[in-house]
This record gives sequence, structure tokens and C-alpha cells, in this order.
Amino acid sequence: MESLRIEIINPKAKRLLKNLADMELIRIKKENVKSDFSELLSKLRSQSGDAPSLEEITKEVESVRKGRHEK
Repeated sequence: MESLRIEIINPKAKRLLKNLADMELIRIKKENVKSDFSELLSKLRSQSGDAPSLEEITKEVESVRKGRHEK
């Protein structure tokens, strides 16, 4: 079995993939990216005693994004 990551640009493509899944030619699985990110943060925090909290990271990301959008 081969796994591929596909980015759907056109909604018609999603319908085609659903039809292929209905014919049991493919299997569609949703990735849980947020959980993977949380696991990575937990792993990194366990290695550092002074790691920022998720809230601090979120504030920093929002600050940088705001600065980029203001330009």
C-alpha cells in the first residue's frame, strides 16, 4: 500500500475522491495535525526547563503575523 498526501484545490476533486472511496478503491484518512503539533511541543518542553507555554507561543505567532499584514 502506498500513502500520498494530496492538497485539494478544486471541490470537484474532493467529490471524485469520495466516489473512489465509495467504490473501495481508496481509503480517505484525515490527518490530525494539531495533535501532532501538541505532541512535538510536549517532547520539546520535556527537554527544556524554561520552555514557553502554548499561550506564549500563540501570542508571539499572532504578533509576527500582525506585523507582516500591516506592511
